[in-house]
Amino acid sequence: MDNLLSQDEINSLLGGGDAPSGSAGLSMEDTQILNEVASIFSNAENNVFSMLAGKEVNSKGGETEVLSQAEFKAKLGAETPFVFRATFDGFDDVPLIFAVGRRGALALADLMMGGEGKDVPEEASELYLNAAQEGLSQVVGSAFTSLSGLMGGRRLMPENTKSALEEEDDWAVFPALDAEARVWASFSEVEIEGLEPFAIWAAIPLDSVKTMAELIRQNMGGGEKQPESPSLSSSPSPQAPRAAQAAGASPASAPSTRGGQRPGPVTDVRPAEFTPLSAKGPAGSGSKIDLIADIPVRVTVELGKTRKNISEILGMTTGSVIELDKMAGEPVDVLVNGKLIAKGEVVVIDENFGVRVTEVLGAAPKAYAV
Repeated sequence: MDNLLSQDEINSLLGGGDAPSGSAGLSMEDTQILNEVASIFSNAENNVFSMLAGKEVNSKGGETEVLSQAEFKAKLGAETPFVFRATFDGFDDVPLIFAVGRRGALALADLMMGGEGKDVPEEASELYLNAAQEGLSQVVGSAFTSLSGLMGGRRLMPENTKSALEEEDDWAVFPALDAEARVWASFSEVEIEGLEPFAIWAAIPLDSVKTMAELIRQNMGGGEKQPESPSLSSSPSPQAPRAAQAAGASPASAPSTRGGQRPGPVTDVRPAEFTPLSAKGPAGSGSKIDLIADIPVRVTVELGKTRKNISEILGMTTGSVIELDKMAGEPVDVLVNGKLIAKGEVVVIDENFGVRVTEVLGAAPKAYAV
C-alpha cells in the first residue's frame, strides 16, 4: 500500500499523542489497510461506471473517516440521498451501505437504461430507482470480488440488497445500531465525461471494519514466507556465507556438506517458458462488455407513435382507430432499454409476430431475424 501519512498523523506520532480524530478507534496499521479497502471501492465505481457510460470516468477516492451515524448523515449534505444496502454473505452478514445524492442516482439510472445520464426526470420513478440499485449492486459485487482476495479467499457475495430515497430526516444509517454508534466511512467523487461530478459514500460499522482489517492483516502476514522448492539442491550456494555475515552470524555457522562429501550436482533451475498468448481471441472475448453479458435487457419494437389530448384518450371506445406517424410498409424501430438500436420489418413466425432486422444503426446493413 502506497498511502502516505498526513501531516497530522506525523505530528501525532512525533508528539506521542493519539491518532487524528478522523481515524478514532483505529490503529495506524488499521487505517492504512482500510485505505486500501476504500481504494477498492473507488476502483469498482470507476470500472462499472466506465462500462455503463462508455465514456471516460474518474473516481477520486481515498478520504476515510470514523464518524457517528449522525455525523455521517450530515456529510451527505442537504440533497436527498439514495441509499443502497447490502450485507456481506461470507463475512458474518456484516451490513454495508452506499449513499449517493438523488441527482447522481438518477444519472446512474439513466446510464443503466442506455441513456446519456443528462435527461433525467424530475421525479424518481420506481423504474429509475430499480436501475440505480442495479448499478450500485454491480459496484458492490465488483468490490467484493477484490476484497475476497485480501481476506484470504473468502467467498463474499452481496445479500439482502435493497435501496430507497431517504426523504425523511429520521432515517438511520444502520437501524440495528445505537444512534451514537460509530461507523467507518469512505468517500469518492465520481467524474463522468459530460456530466456534473457526484459524490458516493460507503459505510461499515466500526467494530465490523476492525475485524475486517484484522483478517486482511493476518492474510498479508501469512503470505510472506516462501516455501523451499524441493527441486533445489541441498548444497549451500556461494552467497550463503555472505548472507549469514549480513545477519550477524559467522561464516562457520552456514550449512556444510555431511561427512565431507562432495555436493551433488546442482539442479538446473530456469524460468518456465510459455508460448505468448495472442492478443486476439474469439469475437468479443476480453471485452469489458463480457462482465455484464448475462444481464437481461428489455427489447421493444415500436410500430409507431402519436400525440393526443386527454379528451381524445377518454373518448376512445372499442373499435376506435389510432393513426400512427409511420407510413404502411415503413420500417419499425427496435429499442433496447428505450434506446433505438435497429430498424426492421414485421414478419410472422408460426403464430407469433417477429421482426426481421434490416438495419443496425451505426453499422453496415444486415438482414437477420430477431
